[in-house]
Parts: sequence; structure tokens; C-alpha cells
Amino acid sequence: MTLASASIIRPARLEDMDACAAIHSDWIDATDWMPPRSRTTEEMARHYREGAFVKRRILVAELDEAVAGYLSVDAASEEITALFVGPRGGGIGTALMQEAQAEHAQLWLWTFQQNDGARRFYARQGFAELERSEGENEEALPDVRLGWRRGEAA
Repeated sequence: MTLASASIIRPARLEDMDACAAIHSDWIDATDWMPPRSRTTEEMARHYREGAFVKRRILVAELDEAVAGYLSVDAASEEITALFVGPRGGGIGTALMQEAQAEHAQLWLWTFQQNDGARRFYARQGFAELERSEGENEEALPDVRLGWRRGEAA
């Protein structure tokens, strides 16, 4: 049994926002090519509670009664604004993505050009490159916009 098959995918609750922020913050700290964080984990959690939680549909993967990953979608634009998984991985990202793809006919997102692992993951989920930027984002890192449409191969 994989971790993903042992996890529960469910809509996020307000009390999950601290765990989501910690997963995101830990990823930034563990990624050597990322610039230093511009916000503390507490500031990120506050942003999640007051902004993302209110404006977006957030799904969490719960494993052993703890948040193990999350995916955030802006339903109006069909943009995935965040997908982060804690260190246990094990298919949790795939399970979150499959849930989002089941709810939408198309999705798109930005990821950093340097994030080879994420780019390979999204390609396996059927996403294809749409465009690139030279870093018009908070981190000033070059990124790539990827898109998925139900019934189309990447």
C-alpha cells in the first residue's frame, strides 16, 4: 500500500492553514536554488487563512491525522496556485492532482524553470508547456506556465 492510498483527500479547513504554510516554508528552506523566504511561516499561515483559504478551493491530503500535502486552485481562472507535499511523498501529489483534474476540464499553473522534479511530475500528469517568463514573480526566478486539458495528451 502506498502512502497516497492510505491518505484522505478532503477540502481544507481553516485550522489546516498552519500545516500548509509549514509544508510550503519547509520546501523553500530545503531547496538550495530558492532565494531566502520573504515571509515567515507565521506570515504565510496568516496569508493562507485570510487570503488563499477565502479565495480558493484548497484540498489537503491527510495522513495519520496530519496534513501531508495540499493543492490550491482558483476555480474561476482554473489556476493551480500551489501544490506542496511534505517529506513523506509516496504519491500524495498525484492523488491531490487527480482530485483536481476530476473537478476541472482544464487547469494551468506556473512552476520555476529550475524545478526539474516538479516539471517531470506535471508532465506525468499530462501538463504541457505553454509559455516561459524571465522571472516576473515574487522570487525573480525564471518560470514556465504549464497547462492541462481533459482528453488531450501532453
